Amino acid sequence: MGVNVKKRSVLVLTAVALISIGLTTPSYAGAKKATAKASTTSSICKSTNAVGHSPKKLPIPAVNVPHVNRTFTFTTNCGDIVVYADGVNAPLTVIALTYLAKSGYYDQSLCHRLVTSGIYILQCGDPTASGQGGPRFYIPDENLPPPSANAYPAGTVAMANAGAGTNGSQFFITYQDNSQLSSAYTVWGHVTKGLDIIKAVAAAGNASDGVGPAQVIAIEKVKVK
Repeated sequence: MGVNVKKRSVLVLTAVALISIGLTTPSYAGAKKATAKASTTSSICKSTNAVGHSPKKLPIPAVNVPHVNRTFTFTTNCGDIVVYADGVNAPLTVIALTYLAKSGYYDQSLCHRLVTSGIYILQCGDPTASGQGGPRFYIPDENLPPPSANAYPAGTVAMANAGAGTNGSQFFITYQDNSQLSSAYTVWGHVTKGLDIIKAVAAAGNASDGVGPAQVIAIEKVKVK
């Protein structure tokens, strides 16, 4: 099992420049209209108005900003999830995600995928909630973990992709140690608060579609320091 997103022909974010490889903005007219309903499976979560929607069409971010560690606070309808972001070992990833977060790209977006066996992840970051959405650029791979039996321990935050060099906005959080994920995903942070929230959502299992979580969880807003 992998942590994938659909490939897009867009832009590549590099350390030196932003190189166009043929801009094609996907159509999201047919995106899944995921609706958020109050759940009885977890008392920690509130209802949310988040639904699948077209992502913001943002200009390409600048890369000439400091490579520094940051703290992302994802305010969700189930509580705050705080992520320490490694801007030293994954600088382009953290720069790009900081830009997306501060631009409101993640606001009112649903976490669209839950895997409760094998790789134990909650996947978020796609405003369309279809697993196909992303920004108009790609981020190259960074900070790939060495192959090991537990390359992504519980609390790891890493980028989802559709192959090498295709990172966009989608990311996953592991809520248990993982033994089946390959070393193909950029690790850019770890959860310092709120892992219990993700575990509670996972404990509620999958929705009827077998992909999303039964307990709806949405990113309402993100604060980056």
